[in-house]
Amino acid sequence: MGLFLLILEEKEDKMQVLEAYKPFEIQEIELEHWERRPVKNNFFELVLIKQGSGTQCINYNEYGYEAGSLFLLPPLKCHSFQIEKPSRFVFVKFTSDFFQTNLQDGVNHGEWFREAAYILSNYNQLPGDIIHSALDRQHINTLIDLILKENRNYGTSSAALIKSFMTSILEVLLRNIKQSSFYEVQKAADKDERITKLLSYINEHIAEPQLLKVEQLAKTFLLSPTYLSEYFRKKVDMSLREYIIKAKLKLVEIRLLNSNYTLTEIADELSFTDVSHLSKTFKRYTGMSIRDFKKQGEYQLLKRTAC
Repeated sequence: MGLFLLILEEKEDKMQVLEAYKPFEIQEIELEHWERRPVKNNFFELVLIKQGSGTQCINYNEYGYEAGSLFLLPPLKCHSFQIEKPSRFVFVKFTSDFFQTNLQDGVNHGEWFREAAYILSNYNQLPGDIIHSALDRQHINTLIDLILKENRNYGTSSAALIKSFMTSILEVLLRNIKQSSFYEVQKAADKDERITKLLSYINEHIAEPQLLKVEQLAKTFLLSPTYLSEYFRKKVDMSLREYIIKAKLKLVEIRLLNSNYTLTEIADELSFTDVSHLSKTFKRYTGMSIRDFKKQGEYQLLKRTAC
């Protein structure tokens, strides 16, 4: 399977399709007014603002943007940009095809899928600049520019090189997610460094149940088991056990909609007893069977409130 690179450029007031391959999609487009965009087969998108200014909106939350801003768009219909000055956007879309485990190209797609799933499941779908390091911002700008230049000058012969640029972008995103407070905490005023580290630890070790027992977490974070449980519930507004189950099920949703993992593989990877345990737990928390969920094709636990 080749590279999916779709680049749109403005020419005589029409958008010109230059190339189309799989499994990525890159769009460069200048807009005066926001136009709703399709989200089908979209794992997530990175948005670079080349020029212009305005406001990004996700789930009723707004955040100003300007040239140089970098945003992460999850696969939700509930996002938009209010354009104040004509803006040039570059959309870097990671589609599900990139993370299929049966591609024979020497790349560990399973590992990249787990990394991307970590980004998608832990990014708190609110507006705001995803990159906080000036150096990382420079890295991503450079990588995107290289992708655009490579495609324009060399086309399909640059597929392998462009793929390496895309995986580098993914790695930079991962680093920033792990270093930032994008986790769900009940009240912004209740956020502190300790709960961020605790949530980060839980999500990084979500498939290792022995490390997520109250006693082990208390030992790791130098707290008493009783205090840790009370502290966690106060900060996150749910029990530790419920949080861990929901965190696992968010990853299950991502695997069901964006990969070719079997139910047995998903159950084994995320430490469910078996497929029956996975299926019953999934239905208890989402209100639907795995079959109905896949048929509907929309996140349940992963999505936030609808606009």
